[in-house]
Amino acid sequence: MSESYLLALDQGTSSSRAVLFDARGVPVASAQVSLAIQYPSDGWVEQDAAAIWQSQLEAMALLEQRLSPEQRQAVRACGITNQRETTTLWRRSTGEAFGPSLVWQDRRTASICSGWRSEPDAESWQRQTGLVLDPYFSASKIAWMLEAHPEARQALAADDLCFGTVDSWLLWHLSGGTRHATDVSNASRTLLLDLEQLCWLPDAIERVGLTATALPELLPTRSAFAVIAEGLPFAGTPITAMLGDQQAASYGQFCFEPGQAKCTYGTGAFLVVNGGLRPQRAAGGLLSTVGWSNADGSTTYCIEGSLFNAGTVIQWLRDGLGIIRESSEVDALASSVESAGELMLVPAFTGWGSPHWDPNARGLLIGMTRDTAAPQIARAALEGIALAVTGLLRGAAEALGAPLNTIAVDGGAAASAVLLQAQADSAGVQVVRPANLESTALGVALMAGEGAGVLSDLGPIATAVRASSTQVSPQRDASERERWCRRWDQAVDRCLQWHGDGSL
Repeated sequence: MSESYLLALDQGTSSSRAVLFDARGVPVASAQVSLAIQYPSDGWVEQDAAAIWQSQLEAMALLEQRLSPEQRQAVRACGITNQRETTTLWRRSTGEAFGPSLVWQDRRTASICSGWRSEPDAESWQRQTGLVLDPYFSASKIAWMLEAHPEARQALAADDLCFGTVDSWLLWHLSGGTRHATDVSNASRTLLLDLEQLCWLPDAIERVGLTATALPELLPTRSAFAVIAEGLPFAGTPITAMLGDQQAASYGQFCFEPGQAKCTYGTGAFLVVNGGLRPQRAAGGLLSTVGWSNADGSTTYCIEGSLFNAGTVIQWLRDGLGIIRESSEVDALASSVESAGELMLVPAFTGWGSPHWDPNARGLLIGMTRDTAAPQIARAALEGIALAVTGLLRGAAEALGAPLNTIAVDGGAAASAVLLQAQADSAGVQVVRPANLESTALGVALMAGEGAGVLSDLGPIATAVRASSTQVSPQRDASERERWCRRWDQAVDRCLQWHGDGSL
């Protein structure tokens, strides 16, 4: 049998990537194109919708150019994974977007969510969707965009409006404007999906101001979504999987059993724990979400904790403070001191996600002395990411009623030895990092391969990935760990409800 290849389109917040894997899950070639983020006001985070598509298109073209004719011919399937809650409205007849896309980090809709939380049915809405009424999710972004763009409301009245998260936006373009669909993993991040019935919620749709015809078709994560249209790179390739990026990373880390957990340190940090075949109604500010689903109707659900800023903290050290020239330099700088001392950096630059869900939280650097310098700040930044994730791990363990002893990690910041040691020390868990950090792209590629009938048994791939992984064990004792975490909790408390307090 000739070699088969699987294409993963990985559209993230800071870049769009195209990655080719062989049928053993080994990356063969890749291309990446940077994507700009705009911050027009405090708490506002947006991207040009056309630029999202163009960056993904360019990455696909670059990758295709790097392949031999034989490799190109052997591409059997494509999967799409993406930043999830980011919201776009566009005109069905032309593909023109109404204004910029509102990024998942955007907090401008805090007042809308506050109003929703005060309504009598707020608890029911949250229970049905497994989420909280927070600006993070797509619903309030839709409401704001419809209010801000009268032409979008006109298009809605004329049945010429499409709403979509990034997967839908890409699929629409990849199919030549013929397919408006999403998968249930992305839909579960909108505040519009019934988590158990896996259908759109009519009351929620009406509340945000949409109509049913503006919504994408709901499909399982493994489906015949479309075929890449003629004239585009990889034309003719079937798209057989779509999956939100955090769910894709869980799949790529082979978290197939209840209780298995991964954390991705990307733009933000996201803990996802396999919760089994029934929705886990997580308490303590954690979320219930769809992991992935099959055409036969079987669905894996997950518990999720979301930290909005992780990689952005390292970018801030580089671009804001200028204490490093490249992100890769942060580890060496942090390692040049044994400790950050009393210094702590709370990374609430754009509010706080799990477990506090506070859009008015802001970043905090506390514990500075006259001796505080760049190395201590770099170390505190990495430790702050780890300590925030530890809070998520504790919440997940409480929700499951069992400790989490091991966590698989990936994402760009997972290359940091300081970060991973801080994660093991603060959480008291074994941290496992695969040799290749392409877990997100790998996950959707494997799922696409299954959807296309190219793959049937992922066991050998999982065994090979785990055999080459690095393990990091805790070095702090339990009492030291608890003191460190209590101090962290005190610092977090000080950052909450800072913005818009009105007392200063």
